[in-house]
Amino acid sequence: MTSIAATLPAGVDRREFIGSVAAMAAVSELGLVFPSRAEAAPARASTPSLFRVDQIEAGVLSIGYSEVGPNDGQPVILLHGWPYDIQSYAEVAPMLGAAGFRVITPYLRGYGTTRFLASETPRNGQQAALAADVVALMDALDIRSAIVAGYDWGARTANIVAAIWPERCKAMVSVSGYLIGSQKANLKPLPPSAELAWWYQYYFATERGRAGYGANTSDFARLIWRTASPQWQFDDTTFMKSAASFENPDHVEIVIHNYRWRLGLADGERQFDKIEKTLAAAPSINLPTITLEGDANGAPHPDPGSYAKKFTGKYQHRTIRGGIGHNLPQEAPQAFSQAIIDASRM
Repeated sequence: MTSIAATLPAGVDRREFIGSVAAMAAVSELGLVFPSRAEAAPARASTPSLFRVDQIEAGVLSIGYSEVGPNDGQPVILLHGWPYDIQSYAEVAPMLGAAGFRVITPYLRGYGTTRFLASETPRNGQQAALAADVVALMDALDIRSAIVAGYDWGARTANIVAAIWPERCKAMVSVSGYLIGSQKANLKPLPPSAELAWWYQYYFATERGRAGYGANTSDFARLIWRTASPQWQFDDTTFMKSAASFENPDHVEIVIHNYRWRLGLADGERQFDKIEKTLAAAPSINLPTITLEGDANGAPHPDPGSYAKKFTGKYQHRTIRGGIGHNLPQEAPQAFSQAIIDASRM
């Protein structure tokens, strides 16, 4: 098997690869080869940076996004989670771009350079709002259909786009599988050990939690990174690349609203009531889908056997081994990239 690094032209720094269109073209000409089965790459300490960000008005937002790959390639939309950002895809995006995909990696509302267009727009973090943002971005970029992929908030958002707007999706890759929820379902108590894993959700339900997250956002995120990915040996440089995205003026409000909405402690917007009613029924997803799970995911996540039947189209599940935690795209970029390539062929 030819390695990714080995296909780069002489003199091209692998860490700068994501920003070099010439490098991507050269790699494509050399014939990028991925393994037939997705295998986890060793956890890496430091990762390159998605350094170019464009802005586009889409729905109620000016969305910041990174784009790599040919304009006429199959679109792929990569969605990040909390408390992370587009840097999770700093290696995935160029791999896919080199393989011929048009790769769009947006900042979610409340992250990075994404901003609300109007001060009076509610800083709403409910699940339907984030999914509507993705569809608005696709419309703004004139993308009719895309492969949607993500983890954490991003996986839930991809699930919702696939369930509500299946005509806009070619396929899906979802870490931790089926994550669509509802306020009613979230009222059901969990076993004590499971409730403990959601400690921050209950912390955010209090005004002390809002103030604490606002005052200690970076330290809070670093703690979540460590507990959600206990075997990932990331360094300060890698963390700080993402932590800069939390300086968004709406970040704290979006995060707090997201978790309070889940518990029924905050209202959503009435325009999303119909979508939320549909989501509350836990709709199946009839698209080619590959679900992924790291073997060392320290964050709350469902067992793969509990959601397999929710995917009624062509479906595969892969457990990525090697101490891979919650931020699977950044910890195992080759496995995540391979899943998208394979899903596009299902």
